[in-house]
Amino acid sequence: RLSLTTALLQPSYYLWRLPQHSICCSTRPETVSGAACFAHGDCVPWPTRMSASRSSGVGGAALPLVFTAEVEEALRAGSPVVALESTIISHGMPYPQNVETAREVEAILRERGVTPATIGILEGNVHIGMGPEQLEALARLGLACKKVSRRDLAAVVAAKENGATTVSSTMLLANAAGISLFVTGGIGGVHRGAEESWDTSADLTELGRTPVCVVCAGAKSILDLPKTLEFLETQGVPVAGYHTDDFPAFFTPRSGLPVSCRLDGPDAVAALLDAQQRLGLSQGVVLGVPVPEALAAEAAGVEEATRKAVAECEAQGVKGNHVTPFLLKRINELTGGESLRANIALVKNNVAVGAEVALALAALRQKRAEGVAAVVSAAAEAVSKL
Repeated sequence: RLSLTTALLQPSYYLWRLPQHSICCSTRPETVSGAACFAHGDCVPWPTRMSASRSSGVGGAALPLVFTAEVEEALRAGSPVVALESTIISHGMPYPQNVETAREVEAILRERGVTPATIGILEGNVHIGMGPEQLEALARLGLACKKVSRRDLAAVVAAKENGATTVSSTMLLANAAGISLFVTGGIGGVHRGAEESWDTSADLTELGRTPVCVVCAGAKSILDLPKTLEFLETQGVPVAGYHTDDFPAFFTPRSGLPVSCRLDGPDAVAALLDAQQRLGLSQGVVLGVPVPEALAAEAAGVEEATRKAVAECEAQGVKGNHVTPFLLKRINELTGGESLRANIALVKNNVAVGAEVALALAALRQKRAEGVAAVVSAAAEAVSKL
């Protein structure tokens, strides 16, 4: 009895059972060393920070991250936070529609009680959350802002350049900041003809090693979707369908390819993410959200324009990270701007779903934290009676 209650009172008893988080919600670093935060049950001591920035360990290295006060406070309080990428702002659409869309997307989250954390790099500083001036600066830079994947991150930070994060680098940085949910339009995948070109998105390998859930409308139909799903299976990545058994293909609600599991509602998604974390699995999760049927019908012409743009891209020999900007620009031209409107609507739909999941996950973690606190309290009371 004594050994059990003693063990229950040891912080280390909980640390290996609880998800690792960069910020301690209620304890001060100057007074705590190695103790768990029992208020929320998922925190380890908050590392020393200076001003609005602090260092997070990624692969054993110190990565300086600059947080907005809004994001930092939400993380400290254990409130729901959703990460957003910045490539969609700089490379996804022209100014001023890009900054207007960014503000509207963030507003959707705030209206639902979720804190948005748009991630990007300005003058070599990695920002977790951006203020109005920073969003404006990134939007005005547009294509002059470097597109930053995991591969490019160190080079852009070292050279103190401006960078817009892709799915892979946004996942990496969100995880470093302690954010487990990220919303985007769609993920990259295996390109057709990859057996000769080896053209495979870094998004897929990142999903195989970074424990962040990516809420998206699947992958674009121009990709080799069967190979994309095979790659994700090899990486051990759960591909969940939100109210669907079919993997979504961006503007196409059903690709005809099965997902690895179906999740009917935000509580089911939260339960899966919680189980992934408690099992210590290092992979991410793809949550495929089918585009609403009405939007799919409206975007039928976009799919045809996409196929034509892909053919032109191949004929002109456009390669690497120049492909996506080329396609987005050309598709928008071919559809008379309809593709841009459809893209924005699709992203907003994903964001609304992401907000629901974030709220459910925060509630689940809070419930577990209260359970941990009750166990500790009972153990302390038992010891006091010995």
